[in-house]
Amino acid sequence: MKNAFASKAVFDYIKDMKTVGVVHEDPEKKVTEVAVPVGVVAGLIPSTNPTSTVIYKAMIALKAANSIVFSPHPNALNAILETVKIIQQAAEAAGAPKGAVSVMTVPTMQGTHELMTNKDTNLILATGGNAMVRAAYSSGTPAIGVGPGNGPAFIERSANVTAAVSAIMDSKTFDNGTICASEQSIIVETVNREAVKAELIKQGAYFLDAAEADKLAKFILRPNGTMNPQIVGRSVQHIAKLAGLSIPEDRRLIVAEETHVGPKYPYSREKLAPIIAFYTVNNWEEGCDLSIEILKGEGAGHTMIIHTENKEIVREFGLRKPVSRLLINTPGSLGGIGATTNLVPALTLGCGAVGGSSTSDNIGPENLFNLRRIAYGVRTLADLRSEEGQSSQTTCTTSGQEELINTLVAQVLARLQ
Repeated sequence: MKNAFASKAVFDYIKDMKTVGVVHEDPEKKVTEVAVPVGVVAGLIPSTNPTSTVIYKAMIALKAANSIVFSPHPNALNAILETVKIIQQAAEAAGAPKGAVSVMTVPTMQGTHELMTNKDTNLILATGGNAMVRAAYSSGTPAIGVGPGNGPAFIERSANVTAAVSAIMDSKTFDNGTICASEQSIIVETVNREAVKAELIKQGAYFLDAAEADKLAKFILRPNGTMNPQIVGRSVQHIAKLAGLSIPEDRRLIVAEETHVGPKYPYSREKLAPIIAFYTVNNWEEGCDLSIEILKGEGAGHTMIIHTENKEIVREFGLRKPVSRLLINTPGSLGGIGATTNLVPALTLGCGAVGGSSTSDNIGPENLFNLRRIAYGVRTLADLRSEEGQSSQTTCTTSGQEELINTLVAQVLARLQ
């Protein structure tokens, strides 16, 4: 499904897009914009969405007339190499130059560093962990990178609980939670807490008791505070077995009730697995503040989800939340990438300045070319001086009018007294 989205949905969106040569002309303002390829793109590929990310990045790079060299994650090397092979064959058969799509067949940190810092690399398109993205931005080569997701999902009291829970279950269990826009916590209000909890259980969630939650918490993070790779993309039953828990076979999501936020509380962090935190607040204002706290802890600039029928609350959240995507009544993982929303179809989601990213866009071909602007002169230096003189005269006239009005008002007041 991810591969189909990365190919078909992305193709349908970009196929008629102007990305080469003249892309815009404004006869009235006498400005013409010409798209210029950036050149060689370094595509860093994660292990969580390896094949689909290769397809997607190859598509948008070629659409913008660039070549791309992939640096694969070692844990997904064979899948990535096979995907690149298929793309190379198809591209060359369609007339693309040989080598327009390339890949490092022996991935090493030194090799990736050389790819990112090489003088012939013009842009880095980085999808992966924090360390990789930071390395891309510090390489000296222009980079588009994304930070971690940690999207909270707020089920506000006016929401359709059944639909909201269904969307969250569909999203968080899709490919076992490996999409970075998937929900990482559920926030409910006191008034709908029990209804949401009952619906989650009905749809296949397993609520951990305090002892079980503590046991699993020790397994989610490694001693250095990073996510344990053993849980990434694994099923509920596999994770339960690793952590020494007994969870029924029909359960597909692990839920842990939480009250704290921060680096020491694993359930408040990003978990690329079918594990989610469950918070309770008294009202939407508390939900608003809690979601900001969660996002500031991790995931700032990425994604948040609200399930509600109250448009005023949507507006308040939209004005205040430090995210680039505020999704309403839709699954986070599918809405964030543009599958169930009208956002740009993408598997690289910018987090903006607040998230340490160079853009807040869903990355598409328009992020992978530069614009050369052709501009005709429409004013002379004499025109500029004339305009400045008129502006100064207007300012003086206005000032004189205000002074006259103030004098008249003072005289009238004096006579009245």
